[in-house]
Order: sequence, then C-alpha cells, then structure tokens
Amino acid sequence: MTSWPARPTASLPTPALTSSSRAPVWPLPSTSEVAMNPETLAAGAAAVALPHDLTPLGMFMAADLVVKAVMTGLIAASLVTWVILVGKVLELSALGRAARRGVAVVAGEAAISGLARHARLPRPLALMLAEIGEEIAQTGPDGVAAGPVAGGLVERVRSRLARLEAAAGRRAMVGTGLLATIGSTAPFVGLFGTVWGIMNAFVGISESQTTNLAVVAPGIAEALLATATGLVAAIPAVVVYNHLARRTTAFRAEMTDLSEGLIRTLSRDLETGRLDAGLLTR
Repeated sequence: MTSWPARPTASLPTPALTSSSRAPVWPLPSTSEVAMNPETLAAGAAAVALPHDLTPLGMFMAADLVVKAVMTGLIAASLVTWVILVGKVLELSALGRAARRGVAVVAGEAAISGLARHARLPRPLALMLAEIGEEIAQTGPDGVAAGPVAGGLVERVRSRLARLEAAAGRRAMVGTGLLATIGSTAPFVGLFGTVWGIMNAFVGISESQTTNLAVVAPGIAEALLATATGLVAAIPAVVVYNHLARRTTAFRAEMTDLSEGLIRTLSRDLETGRLDAGLLTR
C-alpha cells in the first residue's frame, strides 16, 4: 500500500483577544509603534512636567512673573490694612477717652473760670478753651458784657469750635481713605492677574497639544489664586473701613457734646456776669 506524504499546512498567528468579548483584534500594534507614537510621547512629557506641589505657596512659586507681582502687591495691601486697623483703633480709643473726660469735666463745673483753673485738662477741652480765650481777647472787654453783643460772642465761639471739631474729625480719618482704595480696587487687580494667568495657561495648552485635565488644571488654579488673593485683601479692608468710620462718627459726636457743653457754660456766664475774661486770655 502506497503512503502519501502529509500535506503541509501554513501556521497561522494566534489572534489577540479582548478582555470583554474575547474576539480577535486585527492588527496588533507593535511595541515599537506604541513607544514612538507622538501623542503618547507628548502626553507623557506633559505628565512628567506637571507641578506636584499644588499648595498656595507652591502655586505662587510656579506662577508667571506678572501673576507673582500682582499677588505680592495684594499681600502687601492686606498687611497695610491690618497695620492701619491696629494704629487707628489705638488712636481713636485715646481720642474718645479724652473727649469723654472733657465732657465729664465740663459737666462738673458751673463756670468757664472753674474749667480754666484745672491744672491738667484733656487735650480737646484745652484746645477749645484756648479758642474761647482767643475770641474773647479779640472781642475786647466791651463784647464780654451782657446784652446783644454777648450773643454775637457766643455765635463766634460756636463757629470757632465747629472748625475745631471738623479738624479733629479729619485727623481721625487720616489713613482710612487708603482702606477704601484697597477695598474697591483689590478685586479688579486680582482679576487682572487671573486673566493674565489663564492666557498663559491657554498658551501652554496649545504648545503641549493636549487637552488633558491634568495638564490644564494647574495653570488655571494658579491663575485663580490671584483672584482669591484679591478677595482676601479687599474683604478685610472694607470691613475695617466701615468699623473705623463708625468709630470716627462716635468721636465726632463726643466732640460735639464737648463743644456744646462749653457754649452753654459760656452763655450762662455771660448772662449772669460771672465770666472772668482775664483768666482765659492770660
């Protein structure tokens, strides 16, 4: 019996199977193709270049020079706000105590001459008595007598004391205008830093040629940090400004009480004829 040789068969490659359907996937990319894929290389390089420190300090250090300058200015403005708060609170507290002591001294004396004999007077009261003495000296002895001329003296003294109150109020408000400027402009300065940072982030996206969120997010976070810094500088400035404005208004009211008390005492002395003009003008 004749034996025929076996017919050769071609060896076929084993197809790759997917994990879901186990169906063959044709063709299979080689390892060299995966390694040399430009998109894969770009994504890998971008992932390696991403900043790993996303704390506020890390984002500040990684930010653009313009954004750094904006945030540095806003931080300095915030420090100025707190310095003004401490200084003005101490100043207004001292001014308010002096004005209240002056009101108490005026309420405890029935005549201007009794006030002039005090060895140590609060500064606002001493300044007002000096203004009264100067007006009496300019009016002369005839204007100190009771009658219509004395009424003119009271009005002139009232005008002098009103100017003194206004000057004290202006001095009390020194520095608060800077707080208003910080509170109104800091959010816009921070917004400028954010816009600049987002522009740079978009430029970086176009250069890396990827829209991967891991690549986009750090640049946008650094830009938004500028807006956050602007709000941190603006909100305390507005709150401190309103607080100091209320304290200044209260101080002005105390100064008004002091001047009105002096005017009432002066008018009473003129009507009763017990005003010692020489005690005020010497």
